[in-house]
Amino acid sequence: MRAESGCVYGGGKVLLRETNRAVTPFGGLVVLLQLVQRLGVMDWVREHLPFRYVSRNQIPPEVTLLSFWLAVAAGARRFAHVQGLRCDEALRRLCGVARWPGDDTVRNFFGRFKQGEIERFFPPLWRRLLGQLPPRRCTLDLDSTLFQRFGTQEGAARGYNPSRRGGAAQHPLFAMLAEPVLVLHAWLRPGNTAANRGAVPFLEEALSLLPDGWTIGGVRADGGFFDQKLLGFLEARQLPYVIVVRMHSTLQTQVHAITAWREVGSRHWVGEFTLQMQKWSAPRRFVVVKEQLPARKAPRALLLLDVPGYSFRVFATNRTEPPEWIWRHYDERAAIEPRFSEIKEDLAADNFCLRSFFGTEAALRSVVFLFNLLSILQKAQPAATTCQRPATLRASIFTCGALTGRCGRSTVLFLAASWGGLKSRIPFLRNIAQGDFLTSPKLAFTDSFGPSG
Repeated sequence: MRAESGCVYGGGKVLLRETNRAVTPFGGLVVLLQLVQRLGVMDWVREHLPFRYVSRNQIPPEVTLLSFWLAVAAGARRFAHVQGLRCDEALRRLCGVARWPGDDTVRNFFGRFKQGEIERFFPPLWRRLLGQLPPRRCTLDLDSTLFQRFGTQEGAARGYNPSRRGGAAQHPLFAMLAEPVLVLHAWLRPGNTAANRGAVPFLEEALSLLPDGWTIGGVRADGGFFDQKLLGFLEARQLPYVIVVRMHSTLQTQVHAITAWREVGSRHWVGEFTLQMQKWSAPRRFVVVKEQLPARKAPRALLLLDVPGYSFRVFATNRTEPPEWIWRHYDERAAIEPRFSEIKEDLAADNFCLRSFFGTEAALRSVVFLFNLLSILQKAQPAATTCQRPATLRASIFTCGALTGRCGRSTVLFLAASWGGLKSRIPFLRNIAQGDFLTSPKLAFTDSFGPSG
């Protein structure tokens, strides 16, 4: 078959031909496949998936899950986009599978998950993944986000939704490790769920996923998690915490009563007090940061205290470090916030939605597991010093025109030199093969956990 196309410049013609050779635009995914093989992920998935297919003509479920991961890493944003992988003969040969599934097969795969299957499959998968990494002392951040919904999916409900008032949503809860940057646990919840609802059992499950040798040096959370039950749970586990306080009249009175302000900058002061609130079993420490607002800056819409020209932030904590350390330690939590953007925008976690609630949760946990793989992959990057979003990895590493061929009985993947070729990916492959996973490049913490950490 032949055709012609006009050349934009020069007035010549471009001859169009087709080839039977296996071509892929994502030859760079070989480094991700090498990591999956190095960690033994697919062997474990094959043995522990909670269901098997009876028909011999069915594509094995572990192949379906692998195809989903590769499609999302390559940029798929809907289940329908997984269909494009079926045309990638080169990736099929590279993975050694007979054929790729279509989008309906992927939907049906996740649709088979119920709550029991999720609990039997994903938590052990997390423990196995973390068990492959060197033991670490980590900070754990609790946070939630919104997944907008426009249909009648299970769990799609109206709740707090500042970006679309009155719109239906789902309200997943995340536990994220700050060093290295990994999602330790994730729950999908209905959209009308409060931020702190179920936080204690969720945190119990999250802590159970830590392998031997891993410890939590601190817990941080925003004001949505300021709750007596959560604080009591953290104290019973002897976990240091810093949690933003939701202000009310009792706390406002205490802040107004502070006289021993200590200046820590040209526009900031710190203070603290101890208070046992109603129904609390013991008093707790509160750290207050007072900031002088710039003269030209318009007043904030919501201020914790009505003191013209100043704003206040209050933290509840059981740590013993100085107030300024508490303040800066919590502000480092801001480095975790862009991870939600990566999970939702780069990996489109909120777009893989089924009518079934638990099917959607299974898809969410699968995307989050891919996020962890990509985070580990970055640690294998030589001399990695900066954060690279999944979209950046896709453009700089995964996207690479390639052809497949044969050399004796071996499959050969020819990576295009114009896309960085093999030379730029050999250090990745070497470090992965050696298990040389460096400290996460996404965060560069300079402080320690302090004497009480």
